[in-house]
Amino acid sequence: MSKQFTLLAFGALLLALCVPVEAQQATKISRLGLLLTGTPSSSSGSLEAFRNSLRKLGYVEGKNILIEYRYAEGKPDRLPSLATELVRLNIDVIVTTGTPASQAAKNATTTIPIVMALISDPVGAALVGSLARPGGNLTGLSSVSQDLSGKRLELLKEAIPKVSRVGVLYDPNDPAKVAEFKEIEVVARPLGVQLQSLEVRSLDELESGFKAATKGKAGALLVLPTTILGTRTRQIAELAAKNRLPTMFATSQYMDAGGLMSYGPDYADLWRRAATYVDKILKGTKPADLPVEQPTKFEFVINLKTAKQIGLTIPPDVLARATRIIR
Repeated sequence: MSKQFTLLAFGALLLALCVPVEAQQATKISRLGLLLTGTPSSSSGSLEAFRNSLRKLGYVEGKNILIEYRYAEGKPDRLPSLATELVRLNIDVIVTTGTPASQAAKNATTTIPIVMALISDPVGAALVGSLARPGGNLTGLSSVSQDLSGKRLELLKEAIPKVSRVGVLYDPNDPAKVAEFKEIEVVARPLGVQLQSLEVRSLDELESGFKAATKGKAGALLVLPTTILGTRTRQIAELAAKNRLPTMFATSQYMDAGGLMSYGPDYADLWRRAATYVDKILKGTKPADLPVEQPTKFEFVINLKTAKQIGLTIPPDVLARATRIIR
């Protein structure tokens, strides 16, 4: 009888020990909400870098972290409702990309922490008080694309010394891109370059934008990254090649789609670093105490296959400055 009692007591002890462990494991499952402006395909590279970084930090999707994905698919007007959906799911942290998505998330919640994986000008967009002291529930990484837009025009001019008219393809409904256009205008004057504003408010206006560039006799094109344009990287690269327009992009994702040149932050690196923000917040750090960081890695990519296709010879000194050359 004593032996049977001992076995029952031992079994009860094991059960008592297992229940707290299971409960403890359940509390460790965190929920992320990703609010993305693009499509699953256009976001795949960035998200893979993000998930890899999370894994290195000890988070395995489906085990101790769950991720809810919401894609606007190039339609900014969908972002507010998608942000509201994530808030209703009691997400622990929302991760955004771009100004419209970050603004939609901020409007949807003042309590859930928001990590901006990349955004051109969070201070100018009134999303944070300052880079050093963001305040509120938003923090993350700035792509400083506004400051880099002038540099892109300079590189384009160096690659095509005789160019005197450059078309700028952008969404005028995005305040950050309007600011970028003004920044480019300042740089264009001393370079002797006249800018042609090519406004694209929807995907339906994409081809007409290129027709306007050709009709306006633009010698080259500068594409500013926006919610709309980011979903059609291959189409834009193909239209540029078809119209024999040397084109400078802000991100290297266009290069693999056939773009000519790109200069800007390493977006994959920004997404990897965004995972460290998520990790710190899940461990108790408040977004207001995490300064908004700027890029530390930049890429200048040249596609020589595209250059040959449109009959352009890139000067050797420009090639020498490239961080990657596609041959």
